[in-house]
Amino acid sequence: MQPVRWGILSTARIGRMKVVPGMMKSPLCEISAVASRDQKTAESMASEIGIPKAYGSYEALLADADIEAVYNPLPNHLHVPLTLRAASAGKHVLCEKPIAITAHEAEQLREVSGRVLIAEAFMVRYHPQWQHTRELIRAGEIGEPRIIQVLFSYFNADPTNIRNKPDIGGGSLSDIGCYAVVAGRYFFDADPLRTIALIDQDPAFGVDRLTSAMIDFGAGRQLALTVSTQLVPHQRIQILGTKGRIEIEVPFNAPPDRTVRIFVDDGSALGGHSARTVEIPAVDQYQLQGEAFSRAIRGTEPLAYSLEDALLNMRTLDALRRSGESAAWERV
Repeated sequence: MQPVRWGILSTARIGRMKVVPGMMKSPLCEISAVASRDQKTAESMASEIGIPKAYGSYEALLADADIEAVYNPLPNHLHVPLTLRAASAGKHVLCEKPIAITAHEAEQLREVSGRVLIAEAFMVRYHPQWQHTRELIRAGEIGEPRIIQVLFSYFNADPTNIRNKPDIGGGSLSDIGCYAVVAGRYFFDADPLRTIALIDQDPAFGVDRLTSAMIDFGAGRQLALTVSTQLVPHQRIQILGTKGRIEIEVPFNAPPDRTVRIFVDDGSALGGHSARTVEIPAVDQYQLQGEAFSRAIRGTEPLAYSLEDALLNMRTLDALRRSGESAAWERV
């Protein structure tokens, strides 16, 4: 198939350091242009990683008739506005997570979703460690899955960082809590029904810095999550079933240059001594994500995760925030 010609909206670190270099490894993705609000900033990124064209405005990139799809890694409050503008210009959009600040805002994307493909960028769902784990669960390796525990944290107390600014969609739920929600939906093969949350707000920044929550998936299935932007860096997923458990060692930031491991344990020995290790060869999950979206654009395979999938993620995040305020169970 012919590679899809991509434009990158902004010089954000996630794009410059991870997503775009991953996509550039693929013969299915041709990174044709990058845009910034400043021409020199765009030119700097283009020169740094080898992008042919640099634009000093987002509008200029969207007006480029050669661009077929855009990757939108702008701050959260610009996800919907720029995705709408890109779609109106006839560009398919892979938008960084979360796709919006609220589900109500994300609903605006329905207006253009029939004209172009729009998807939320959760690269983890394309990594073989997630796919293999779900295959094991579906095959009955751990019996009936009942509880998923997700821990995800890092430390960021920089007042200038966008993750610490409430007016543009900062906070731990938006930044990393969304991964926990996606993990529950992915491994349970089900959608959440209700949730209850305990949320600690940073008194200076006004964003959620620590959230713990329980999400009810029905049929006795529970997702327990703790996410924080002001704790020691750590990440782990534990999936426990009636006959065994699976642990994903580095579930979210899997390195592209070395193997990763999952542990499958029947519980016959304490301390994990009965676990067997499954090594997953090194892959670049951002490359795989870009390839999947490019194939969907070319029509060689369906879009795996649609706008409706992203809307349900947003409704779950909204319910978590409501529960943090009400201190009660909230329906998704």
